[in-house]
Amino acid sequence: MEILDVLTSMAKTGRLGPVFSGADWNDVTAALGEPWDIGTMSRNRKWPRLFAYGDLELSVCRCRKVSLICIQTWRDVVELPPSVGGGPGTLPARLKHPDVVSALDTAGCSWEPYAPLTFGDQCSLVAIASGANFTFEIPEGEEPVLNVMALPGDGHDCSARTADQDH
Repeated sequence: MEILDVLTSMAKTGRLGPVFSGADWNDVTAALGEPWDIGTMSRNRKWPRLFAYGDLELSVCRCRKVSLICIQTWRDVVELPPSVGGGPGTLPARLKHPDVVSALDTAGCSWEPYAPLTFGDQCSLVAIASGANFTFEIPEGEEPVLNVMALPGDGHDCSARTADQDH
């Protein structure tokens, strides 16, 4: 499977195998194994935490639900768990803007430019079906290259949980 197939499927469905916004963390680790623990996203609290399976990065809320999903695509090769990448685990990357747009169009996945993340040396588009965001770096004198693809969080609120569950 090619990385564009993986990203296009995610853009259409909002999922990557067992990974989706709001997925139970225990279900994800049962399916994919133990990830790299990148660390906390706050200096003062243990949660939310950032975990990674190669270039698949997941933010996990204190309620142990996946709250943000992204795939770092700025490297020459993207590493994904083989069970969700549909192959050996490493896929060539460095995707150009026209290739991503063509893949989305071919898959029947509507998209539009995303103005909030389009400025300076970057541009962005959003897939209508899932809200998936594709952000491109624009190297001087070159076509935009995909830097990251992210699925939006589900907007859940853990404020009902007690403060001691946060530490």
